[in-house]
This record gives sequence, structure tokens and C-alpha cells, in this order.
Amino acid sequence: MNRSMAGVGANLPALRSHNAALVLDLLRTAGEGGISRLELAEAAGLTPQAVSKIVARVREEGLVEEAGRRASTGGKPRTVLRLVPSAGHAIGLHLDRDELTVVLLDLAATRVDTRTVPLDLGAGAEAVVATAATEVESLLTGPAAEALGGGLRVLGLGVAMPGPLDHFNGVTQRVTGFPEWDGFPLREAFSARLGLPAVLDKDTNAAALGLALHSPGPSFAYLHLGTGLGAGLVLGGVLYRGERTGAGEFGHQVVQLDGPECTCGKRGCIEALCLGAVARGDLPEAARVLGVGATNLVELLDIDRVLLGGRVIAAAEDEFVRGVGAVLAARNEVPVAAAPGGEHTVADGAAQLVLAPVFGRSQAVATPATALLGSDGPPQGDGGALDEDRVGARPSVGDGVSYAGLAGGPAADQGEAEIR
Repeated sequence: MNRSMAGVGANLPALRSHNAALVLDLLRTAGEGGISRLELAEAAGLTPQAVSKIVARVREEGLVEEAGRRASTGGKPRTVLRLVPSAGHAIGLHLDRDELTVVLLDLAATRVDTRTVPLDLGAGAEAVVATAATEVESLLTGPAAEALGGGLRVLGLGVAMPGPLDHFNGVTQRVTGFPEWDGFPLREAFSARLGLPAVLDKDTNAAALGLALHSPGPSFAYLHLGTGLGAGLVLGGVLYRGERTGAGEFGHQVVQLDGPECTCGKRGCIEALCLGAVARGDLPEAARVLGVGATNLVELLDIDRVLLGGRVIAAAEDEFVRGVGAVLAARNEVPVAAAPGGEHTVADGAAQLVLAPVFGRSQAVATPATALLGSDGPPQGDGGALDEDRVGARPSVGDGVSYAGLAGGPAADQGEAEIR
């Protein structure tokens, strides 16, 4: 990788406080209009003195700037603060079976640049890593990066791909249709090749995380129909991966015992039926089959909303939303909608695997195991995930799972009020 790029793998020492992450998240959600110190203190449940200390640190890091003054109900006008989106960036990488998409997101999750090229996932892990790394390097030295005046600060790389995979250890498993990927240390390979902290997750989980940060509801399912079919599940505001990070293999539920053979080896999987209908050009049937699976999911988990995404959905959004919605409506009053982001939903979500903890949103990627460990999180890992010395983080289980301290270590800085 071109080591002349300033800020790659940059350390953000001001982000070691949980309270700092909370303040940054309030600044993020305030948007361009900004927010005053007093409003920050009230919203965060912190003392004004604690907020002033945090603001001083994050301003020194270049993460926050003043955005004018606002009239107050009494006394002098209040200084308004806002997040500086260009102060940090994350790379999102979507490895699909036949296509690679890489995006660069700023701190406000705005897509700064995008690259999409053909990919053969069956070419082997080493070849795929080489191709993807080349595209990442091209993006980081491209026009969008140059427009930032050489001040690009990259916090890390999020990688999303079909599963199943071991999210905790950053290792792929028997990816459906590509058993040769079994046991490949993908997170470690990307980190070594690019010199960046990296995290690996399933494509549907990454997409669901990105959507959860935009508050589509406390419990929803993201159904992704592209070269395969899978689900990302957010339950009670938390991304649910399961005990072995294998949750969401939605496409491989059997709905027809004597149905066509699926790439997973079973027969009658909803993925085989749905993609078969798509291949025949029978989109109404594909939507009906998807609706049957969505109904099963809603009745099993009692979720609030179903979001649809992926290349096949993007090409016929209205037809799939209507078709899936019609099947669901016969038994449930759960709304169905196309997920925002279009074909980039997964890649954007991959970048959010890095950005979310910066704003103390690690609860959005917590697992039952890490939740039980409390705010301190488990022991540090092997450095393959985002680590404290590089981006102000304490990775969980050495896995890049919840980054319980990326934007907020285990406790508030001395002198700051605890969150109430």
C-alpha cells in the first residue's frame, strides 16, 4: 500500500472515552445545524464541565468545529458545534460472488467514493484478496481522496461477504457454493496486505447494521436477494448474529421437500426456488416465494418491519415490495419497504462496522456473549481486529465484534461525569 497517504490507520486518542463517543454521536445526529454545549450536556446526562473537556479534546483532534452562534432564552448567544465529517473515513468492501464493490464513507456516513468491478469469488481467497486490495488502494489514491488535500484519515476496513463465516475470528467457513474458502483467515489477510485494521462480517449483517444506525425500527429483518438470499436480523435494537455467528441463513430454509437442489446441497430451499423464478423471468413468483419466507420469519420472531435489498430487488423494487407485502398482509400487518442505499447497502454497512463504534454505537453490533461481559469487554485480541494503539479501540475477543471501546474505552475519563 502507498505509505505516503497521511493518516492511514490513524490513531484518535480523544476517542478513548465512552462519554466522548456519546457526545460525538449527538453531534452526528444533530447534522449540519449543530448543537450547543448546554444541549449536549442535557442530552447526554453529563455535567457542562465534562462536556467542555470532551469538546476541547475532540476539537483538538479536528473532529468538531464551531458553526456559529444561536440565540438563547437568556444571557449571551450559545456557540453551536458540529461534527467535521471529513475528519475520518472508513472503507467498506462488499465481496459478492461475481462483483466487488468498495466505498469510502466519511464520519457522517456519506459516500465519498465508490468503485465496482467484476469478481470471481471462485478464483480462490488469495486471488480475491489481491484484486480487492488493488481496488482499495486505487480508491485511496483516487480523485476523491486527492480532493481532501492529502488529509485522508482512514480508521479501518470493513469486509462483508456471503456466509457462513466466523465473525469472531475473522475467518471464512464453507461459503455457500464455494467450499474452498473454508478456514481462510480473511481479516488477517486484508490487514496484512493493506496495513489497516479490518473486520469481517456477513453481507446481510453488515447491511442490517448500517440500516439500524438510521433507526428503521427496534426489530426488523433485512432480506437480501442478489446472487444468493440471506437475512440480517436486528432484534430489540441489537444486530443478532447467533452464538456461532451463523444466524440469518434465511435462504436455506426448506419450503418444498421435493424441490430443486440448492447450492447448499439441500432440496427445496427458498433461495433455490426464488432464484429459479428470477432466472425464468417470473418475478411475481419470486416475490411470492420471498413473501412466504418473510411471513415465516415475522411469525417466528415477531419483528416490526421487513426491508428488501440486493441487486435483484433494486432492479424491480416496486414489484417485490408489492408482492412480498401482499403475502405478508394476508396474515400480518408488518410493513414492507425497499431498504435505502440501493445496490450499495451492503458496502455502506461494511464501512459502518468501523464507524459505528466511533460513536458509541457498539451496542448495535453486540453479541449475547459480549453483552454479558459488561462495559469493560473481554480481553484484547491478537491485533488483527481494530486495536487500541492504532485507532483508540479495545477489540472484543480479538475479533472486531463489538469494539467495546473504539470510541469509548471501558470507563469515562477521570474528571468526567458518568453517564446517567
